[in-house]
Amino acid sequence: MTRPKLEIADIFRAHGPAWRRANAGHVSLSQLKVMSAIEACRTEALGGHVAGCAKCGHHHIAYNSCKNRHCPKCQGPAARDWMEARAEDLLPVEYFHVVFTLPAEIAQIAYWNKKAVYGLLFKASAETVMTIAADPKRMGARVGMTSVLHTWGSALTHHPHIHMIVPGGGLSPDGTKWVACRPGFFLHVRVLARLFRRLFLDGLMDLHAAGQLAFYGDLERLAQADAFAQWLGPFRKSGWVVYAKPPFGGPEAVLAYLSRYTHRVAISNARLVSADAHTVAFRWKDYRIKSGDRQKVMRLTTPEFIRRFLIHVLPDGFHRIRHYGLLASSTRKANITKIRALLYVQRSDQATVSGPEAEIIPLTLREPCPCCGGPMRIVEIFRRGQKPTSRAPPREQAA
Repeated sequence: MTRPKLEIADIFRAHGPAWRRANAGHVSLSQLKVMSAIEACRTEALGGHVAGCAKCGHHHIAYNSCKNRHCPKCQGPAARDWMEARAEDLLPVEYFHVVFTLPAEIAQIAYWNKKAVYGLLFKASAETVMTIAADPKRMGARVGMTSVLHTWGSALTHHPHIHMIVPGGGLSPDGTKWVACRPGFFLHVRVLARLFRRLFLDGLMDLHAAGQLAFYGDLERLAQADAFAQWLGPFRKSGWVVYAKPPFGGPEAVLAYLSRYTHRVAISNARLVSADAHTVAFRWKDYRIKSGDRQKVMRLTTPEFIRRFLIHVLPDGFHRIRHYGLLASSTRKANITKIRALLYVQRSDQATVSGPEAEIIPLTLREPCPCCGGPMRIVEIFRRGQKPTSRAPPREQAA
């Protein structure tokens, strides 16, 4: 993959120092760490290796990645590795994509209470699906799901929502059979929306009662219990947005979709158009347009662009991909094995080479030689602050 002409890292390196000085005391340590990681990513500051082609002798330098989950350059390889691990969990059934969103006013509370409210968003959405699916009047089954948190809109605004991928069915209450949903239909979104609204608002009240919510500016008055309860009143009657997309075409389509969504960051380098000390321009999609071309170019002041990017930095240790129900990490393998047996599907184990006859080869790279397509070998490793002894040009492709 060819390196984009403009990257988030370029903007941070050129204009990040001035932005940090102007916002000193108003930037979290987590945000500062993200900026520093992105600026150093795939530069000599992190060290790297020299790769050599086993056929034509071509050499090039590949610098190490920062591996920060907010870095646009690092998420492609991370998504690929994650998907390889998840491929064996796929079932030969329909999969559905359900999205849970918060009203804009509620999202304001999440802005200042990310860990607590994002965690509640995960919990309430998962409990909603598992509760409705278990209802004998609906499906009457125990289901599982993979949930992914996104906190942004296309214009980098704060828009927290959950993308949920759910197999179209589940285990019967006694675990003896697979209960499939209706073809092309999972659960009624209106029923999901009503229960999600109740569970989330009740959970928000519990967080408030436990003193786990902070309020600032125009919302400071909501620190009082009576004021908060009164403020939430209208949201218990308003319509909340939960929608389900058509089922995927098959397991391969699920994998392709997940690879795009699980490790996505607020904005990719490919969407950047231009940047200087005053303005950053980037492509975005205007979903208010119902038909026609939704693609537009937005221009923000450079400080505002940096601010919008950083509001999507997640709290340290917060997991943005979570598994629930039958797919919960502790029981996933056992449940998938049982479901495959009920569906009469056998998993084909790939043969592995082991024992003394297994070939031991040097460290290799995933990408072939850019000159002849031959296999690349790592011929030298250099650490932070060191320089390679081999003379080779820096690599223009992602390492």
